[in-house]
Amino acid sequence: MVDERQADSLVDDTYDQMKRLAASYLQLESATVTLSPTVLVHEAYVKLTKQFSNRYQSRGHFLAIAATIMRRILVDHARARKRIKRGGDLVRVVFDDDLKLTTSKDGDILALEEFLQELGQLDERQAKIVEMRFFGGMTVPEVAEVLGLSTRTIENEWRMCRAWLRKRIEETQ
Repeated sequence: MVDERQADSLVDDTYDQMKRLAASYLQLESATVTLSPTVLVHEAYVKLTKQFSNRYQSRGHFLAIAATIMRRILVDHARARKRIKRGGDLVRVVFDDDLKLTTSKDGDILALEEFLQELGQLDERQAKIVEMRFFGGMTVPEVAEVLGLSTRTIENEWRMCRAWLRKRIEETQ
């Protein structure tokens, strides 16, 4: 466990990384998005400090929790926008090899959330790997450290996750 001073240091050390990730997520959304990268990161950090203050085991553990929180914020925001707009089907989601989301429709985050929920039912660890890599921007070694697995195992699981997501996306097109 880290002490209060170390927890403050984790926030300082990861702020720029989290802000870059937030900017890339929001860039993928439509022009109607009202969240800014700064607001998203600050909202995540408020939740991090309220819910998990000083319970981080490492930098990787902190990023994993931050990834989960950012995912929840983005999904909640997308659901709220979708309710306001009154519908529309989920849209096609396209990923490149690094699993970067590419499109400009509001339903993209919701589609990704649906796929992650489905993957989580099949293999919870693989869903967590996608969440940490995509929403947390974590490297394979960081994910391996958090999950207590080898980098080779994470690399193999990551390949399987990407293949499963590609197949699932193709099925919905």
